[in-house]
Amino acid sequence: MEIKLAKTAGFCMGVRRAVDTVLDVAQHETTRKIYTYGPLIHNPQTIELLKKRGITAISSLDEIKNRENAILIIRAHGIAPDERKKIKESGVRIIDATCPKVGYVQAIIKKHTALNYTVIIAGDREHPEVDGLWGYTQNRGIIVSTLEDAEELPPMDKVCIVAQTTQNADHYERIVQKIKEKNPQVVVFNTICSSTERRQEEIIALAREMDALFVVGGKNSANTCRLVALAKKQNVPAFHIETAEEIRNIDLGSYRSVGVSAGASTPNWIIDQVMDSIAENQISPNPRLAKILKFWIWAVRTDFYSALGAGCLAWACMLLQQIPVRFSSIALASLFVYAMHVLNRLMSSKQSGLIGSFREKSYLRHKNKYFLAAMISLVIALLLSLADSLLSFWVLFFMSLAGGLYNMKILPDGWRFQRLKDIPGSKNLSTALAWGMVTAVLPSLNDSQNFNPKMAVAFIFTFILVFIRSAMSDIMDIQSDKLLGRETIPVLIGKEKTQTLLKVILLILLCILLISFWAGWSSTISFFLIIPLLYIWICFRLCDRRSGLSGATIEGLLETIYIIAGFAVLCWLVLG
Repeated sequence: MEIKLAKTAGFCMGVRRAVDTVLDVAQHETTRKIYTYGPLIHNPQTIELLKKRGITAISSLDEIKNRENAILIIRAHGIAPDERKKIKESGVRIIDATCPKVGYVQAIIKKHTALNYTVIIAGDREHPEVDGLWGYTQNRGIIVSTLEDAEELPPMDKVCIVAQTTQNADHYERIVQKIKEKNPQVVVFNTICSSTERRQEEIIALAREMDALFVVGGKNSANTCRLVALAKKQNVPAFHIETAEEIRNIDLGSYRSVGVSAGASTPNWIIDQVMDSIAENQISPNPRLAKILKFWIWAVRTDFYSALGAGCLAWACMLLQQIPVRFSSIALASLFVYAMHVLNRLMSSKQSGLIGSFREKSYLRHKNKYFLAAMISLVIALLLSLADSLLSFWVLFFMSLAGGLYNMKILPDGWRFQRLKDIPGSKNLSTALAWGMVTAVLPSLNDSQNFNPKMAVAFIFTFILVFIRSAMSDIMDIQSDKLLGRETIPVLIGKEKTQTLLKVILLILLCILLISFWAGWSSTISFFLIIPLLYIWICFRLCDRRSGLSGATIEGLLETIYIIAGFAVLCWLVLG
């Protein structure tokens, strides 16, 4: 089955700006209570997460008891000027997150109302944006929702028409034409958001290409409901769902192609879950290929693929250092990485709330089995290290202890960083450090080697590969990390700067591999290990979330960076 994700799916600019504003305030504000004037966005899952961050949605100013210690955030829909004045007079601090495009419509209404125009607003009467816009007409404007409403309007001298920013473009055009029949001199402004128009155009295009459509978003989201209506007008089965759980009751067997779009208030992590669920339940015309893909996804989901990748890197590092290849060192790296990944996922799943990756369902359902498998793997890894040398055992033991402490609360309440994981960027650094130690340093210690340039090159090779792969995942998880309050590198410096940083680091690794050969620190294998670097450069395109692939597939492709390193070693051995 072909699965195609709309490029416009997910947060629009205004919603993203409002969410970022709220989360930035929550991150830095420690003394005042934070409120939003109405639900920040029309997505119940996101609202629930905001509640856990201490951000409360209110419908009336009376709900704020201690107004001097309160911050009230105006959501993207905006509010009426009289309401804004009332809030200011109450003493509550206001932070305005009104969408700039909504602000533009407000300015048009304010100007033409002052010029004695009758302002007509084409939109939903009950929508908060329309309610706020009407306030700028000094309560003299007219709201038109249907063609029947437009037909009932009398002739008027000076008329100005604007649209709710999420209005359907065709519907707005018909309303304008109907009003022009009685008011030919009407002044018309196309105030529909360009993002809304592109989203609607794409859903129509998808409906013509696909056998069925899934539109993801809150049932109370006006723009999401319009997308569903537009899809159904194209005579294609269209399903309006809020979560991936709803797909269980839908038979996908009769569809060869499925399109997925989402409303402007739908976060990426919900879209990812839907994509994963569709991919998991699809029926493939090629059963053998389907089995291979399912096995691959299963390996990625259960972290066996990560363990295999660690083994590939250990193999590459031993050859890079020109030391004998030991199966025990490869097994040690695989088992330790598997154990640490599983244990950390089990710990973090308790704190992730409603946000679940494609792995979380499996981990929550079989957590006891995962825990047992992780502990057995860790014990075997420690025994293998002890069989090699006492030094290797103690190094691995303290690494295991550090891994266990990573998610544990060390400092008391009141400290900003109570756990090691609270330190910005600590996940990327600690993961890369651990992989570098078990794939490059421990095999060298087992060979009774002291620190040398060969070991340093091998360690840097693994460290940078793992650091980049980890940071690329954080780029794709930036929305959910912000909602959960995680200070990852992309959250702190932004997506674009993170990508630039990773590309610079990748070029540094390229230079190190080339220099190591000319300096005599490695053999021609250095040239072959450039292959995974080229693969990483291709993977940077996956970070924009527009690849149309499920989260499990993207994670699997990123994990394949390590497998490519093993493939490069194999090529070197065959050609060498």
